[in-house]
Order: sequence, then C-alpha cells, then structure tokens
Amino acid sequence: MRPETDMRPLSLLDFVDIPRGMAATEAIARTVQTAQAADRLGFHRYWMSEHHSFVGLASSSPEILISHVAGATESIRVGAAGIMLPNHAPLKVAEWFRTLEMLHPGRIDLGLGRAPGTDPVTAFALRRGRDGDVPEFPQQAAELIAFLTDDWPEDHPYAKVVATPVVDTQPELLMLGSSGWGSSFAAVNGLTSVFAHHMNPDLAVDALRAYRRDFRPSELGAEPRVIISVLALATHDDDVAADFRAGWALSMRNIRRGETTRPTTAEIQQFRQSAEYAAIEPGLAGHVHAGRPDEVAAALAALADRAGADEVTVVAPTPDLDAKIISLELLAKEWGLVGR
Repeated sequence: MRPETDMRPLSLLDFVDIPRGMAATEAIARTVQTAQAADRLGFHRYWMSEHHSFVGLASSSPEILISHVAGATESIRVGAAGIMLPNHAPLKVAEWFRTLEMLHPGRIDLGLGRAPGTDPVTAFALRRGRDGDVPEFPQQAAELIAFLTDDWPEDHPYAKVVATPVVDTQPELLMLGSSGWGSSFAAVNGLTSVFAHHMNPDLAVDALRAYRRDFRPSELGAEPRVIISVLALATHDDDVAADFRAGWALSMRNIRRGETTRPTTAEIQQFRQSAEYAAIEPGLAGHVHAGRPDEVAAALAALADRAGADEVTVVAPTPDLDAKIISLELLAKEWGLVGR
C-alpha cells in the first residue's frame, strides 16, 4: 500500500563509495548506473557528497561528478550535498555552479555545508595552507549568494566582480546540517533546510520544527521548505536488510577509528556475527530503515510527517549494487513515483 506521502518527492544521496578492492573508476560507473536508475524511476534529485582524504570515497570533487552524472541522465536534478563552503572561495563555487547550470539548465542543486568533510589536518591543507585565514561561514555564504544573484551593495569591494558565465537560470541553493546550527541559518536567510537524519537522528525533528517556526522569507525562499535525508533500503531478503544495517554500523565504527576504507560484503557479513555488532544493533532501530518495501516506505513517510518534511532523501550506502537498485525500484513503486 502506498504511504501517505502527499506526493512528497523522493530523492537519493550518494557517497560514491569505493568498497575495499574496487577501483575508483568502477565506483564512478556504479554511481552513474544508480543515477540512471533513479532518473528512470522518477526520483527527484541525485546528490553527491564532498569528502577529502577518504580513500573509500570517490567524492572529493562533487562539482566534477555532477557534470558527469547530469550528462548521463535526462531529467533528474543533480547536485552537491554538499559543497563544504569553508574549503572553497565563494566566487569559485559560484563559477562552478553557474557553469553547471549553463550545461544543464534547471537541473542543478547547490547544497551548502560548513563542515570540512575531512579530518583537521586535511582541512588545514584545503583551507589555503598555514597562513590563510578562512572567513566565517555567514560571510562566505553572503558572498556566494551575492555572486549568484549579482546583488551587491554599490560600495562593496566585489561589486564589479561577475561570476561567469552569466546564465538565465540559477542552481537551487539549499543549506545542509546535522545540528540546529544549519537549520537555524537556513531559517534566518530564507533557505531550504536539509537535515542529515542519517548522521544525527535524535536532533532532526526538533531542529526542523524550530526551522519552520523561525523562518524568515527572503528572495531565496518565500516559504519554509524541509528535506530530510534518511538511511533506508527496501528488500524482500532478510539477509540483505541485515547486511545493510550492519554495514552502516561497521562503516561508522571504522570512521571513529580513523579508517578511511569502505567494507566489502564479506567484511560486513563477518561483522554481523560479532559480539560487538550484537551490542550495537539495538541502537539502530529508528535510525536505519531496512526491510520490506511497504514497511520502509511507511517509516519514511511517518518520519517526514513528524519532521514536517516536504521531501525525503534516501541514503543507501552498500557495496551491493544490485540490492541498491532493487531498493530504488521497490521504493519507487511503494511511493507512487511516476517513472519513464
């Protein structure tokens, strides 16, 4: 039975995983295949993240991957979730995304984040080296918005600087977050708030309710708009569902240990049998949704209702590409998406 979604769009976030032993080129090919499936099935957006010095992910340059994936798909929106703005000059980000919008008009998303997407040493290397001071995020975001809208105070030092190419359409600008800070910033500036429930499920609902309460209309958004990203995999196979839950737990454990590889299916299945995982598994309830398609879709719809979300973004990191694509097909059917 189709969940009560009120026709909310369903989207997908991809970390561009490289399971141990796989080449990066194969990982990119898998991402394209997944994006094409999502496009065919009627998913609304396909987002890629920004991570650095992480050998198990191929997403250090989402601005390049966006061009590649958008060129391989037809109608799905493609974007970054997100661009970690403190790592980049706002002018350069504006140029990247105006260029992408020129190439794929009406299909480009620019999600902003303020985290480094990496460890402190790598962040230091990214952020202009030892002698470079990084401006505060609000200043960077204000500059980026001005470059994208060509709206500067006349006396601003950058007033005559133009982010080229000049295009007729704009990328959609959204604010990411896994804490109350990001949603608060989105509310004050009239931006869409995207909350990473997959990273901080306990805070998501309260933060997004506060966002709606505090929202101030702006030229970037007249009304509050909420997107929530959630770990989810639909399957009729109990073992596949169990592997998905264990795979996320293992990946998070490895990150906490400073490991930047991504586990294989065999490593996940071995971890599944461990006493360590047995202690972790109960805490995944309500955080990682994996199982029958109707139950997963209903859980996503219920969470969206509680959070006041206008859109749900599925996060499905797994080395099992077939399971991921089957999940997209099952969720598309349960959600009532209209594919091609």
